[in-house]
Amino acid sequence: MPTTATRQRRDIASTFSIGGPPMVVGHRGASGYRPEHTLASYELAARLGADSLEPDLVSTGDHVLVCAHDLEMSATTDVAQRPEFAARRTTRRVAGQEKSGWFYSDFSLAEVKTLWVRERYADLRQSNTIYERRFRITTFEELLRLRARLSDELGRTVGLSVELKDPAHHRSIGLPLEEPMLAALRAAGVDRVGGPVFVMTFEPTALIRLRADLGMQAPSVLLAATGEVPVDLRGGADEPTYDELLTPTSLRRLATWITAVGPEKDMVIPRRGDGSLGGPTDLVRHAHEAGLRVHVWTFRAENAFLPTNFRSSDRAGDYGDVLGEMTTFVRAGIDALISDHADLAVLARAEVFA
Repeated sequence: MPTTATRQRRDIASTFSIGGPPMVVGHRGASGYRPEHTLASYELAARLGADSLEPDLVSTGDHVLVCAHDLEMSATTDVAQRPEFAARRTTRRVAGQEKSGWFYSDFSLAEVKTLWVRERYADLRQSNTIYERRFRITTFEELLRLRARLSDELGRTVGLSVELKDPAHHRSIGLPLEEPMLAALRAAGVDRVGGPVFVMTFEPTALIRLRADLGMQAPSVLLAATGEVPVDLRGGADEPTYDELLTPTSLRRLATWITAVGPEKDMVIPRRGDGSLGGPTDLVRHAHEAGLRVHVWTFRAENAFLPTNFRSSDRAGDYGDVLGEMTTFVRAGIDALISDHADLAVLARAEVFA
């Protein structure tokens, strides 16, 4: 029987092979049960069985990486209710779109740490509002320390699936994400081939830069959304959509630089015109033939996020048959379930790979 130390040396990428039981990724932690990107959310996800925890990274104005999905803060913090920060409200152009509000890049870490985290989907997840004025913004360094502690305590490797948010924009304002993220991974000893960390982004040039220029060894994932053109490829002679990047020929080229693709659910199993779940595309097969894993986002239990044939009622916040949805995707051969509800993803995996 392997010892705890032996189990901890068995990293995520080597434990979950292509085509085997999928890895369960706690999306923004256990964000179905706790406000997203808080230490409490990440810890709960690991205790619910998540193999990997998914932080999004943005930068503060003093170039500290913090865990947040949006560059603008008002959706998930109380910044809009803080009179001392009223004058910081501004408009920025990010990824080709104008956004107004309060931006992490205009705040120091000390200022960010005074804010309280709020629930993003307060109407759908009322139970998460219980925790308002309880949790602060998490730094990447804090999450790395939590990952190490939980790996020791749980006797298994807890991984990270780190998403860089808008790296081209951050670089344009003098706050690049790649270098400090990579330095933090190396200081934690997790930037290695087959290691416990996947680095993800929607921008392919950032992943190529990390690999070719900065020498990153950790596995990487190109995220993808149907019909969209990557921000970093806009304005050039050729503007390929993600759908074009995920063709068999392109996947074989990408395999030189990346470990996996991370498509949204509809790119793997699209919905019909009535919103019900249809049949699978060939994406999983093509990716596997190119030697690439397929990490799919995002599985959520509430009716609002489910195909119509898996909903339980007309009430958006009620739980539907998310287990039925997830098992359908697992049977389609995906390699990772990225979910707000890690425990349900673990159960769906068990139902297929009993």
